[in-house]
Amino acid sequence: MLTSPDANVQSQGALGLSKLGPAAKEAVPSLIEALKSPNVGVRQNAALALGSIGPDAKAAVPALTATLKDGEWTVRRHAAVALGRLGGEAKTAVPDLRRLAKDKNSLVNKAAQEALKQIGPD
Repeated sequence: MLTSPDANVQSQGALGLSKLGPAAKEAVPSLIEALKSPNVGVRQNAALALGSIGPDAKAAVPALTATLKDGEWTVRRHAAVALGRLGGEAKTAVPDLRRLAKDKNSLVNKAAQEALKQIGPD
């Protein structure tokens, strides 16, 4: 579903993977690619799915960190939540999460602050 030409199908595919949690770890490479989609829903749901996979999605840390700069606040928020769920595997994202913790959108900055707590001290 993630390779469908239809963005709605891609988005729903990523959303479905998010419900599988760690069992979806084989989809990590495809979800990393989905973070580059021009469609907001696809990027948002890909981040959601990566977060639900947890530490097994550690290969996605660079892509999720880059997604913290997305132009859409919902995508930034979901990327921050995902990084928090990766815990200590996401330590390299700490500087970017600290910057995001000052985001003008309160939902985004709260997600970044929570992610920093989940990742732990550097």
